[in-house]
Amino acid sequence: MIRSVITSKGGTTLPKVIREVLGVSPGNRVQYDEYDNGEVRIVPIRPFPKLCGICQYQETPISLEDIKRTIKDGATGE
Repeated sequence: MIRSVITSKGGTTLPKVIREVLGVSPGNRVQYDEYDNGEVRIVPIRPFPKLCGICQYQETPISLEDIKRTIKDGATGE
């Protein structure tokens, strides 16, 4: 289990191992996704230029579902 402390201003530092898993570095942004069960997921926000061209060299036709999954995976780093 990895833990961090909340400061008096509500901030925290993402531990190094979490930054590595998310692929983020100083200056990058993350978003917090809330779920009804009380869980929160931290997701890196990828700049739009990094998402451009991810399907550029696809030689065979791909489905809309595959395109959406590729965009989602690229945006979340999965």
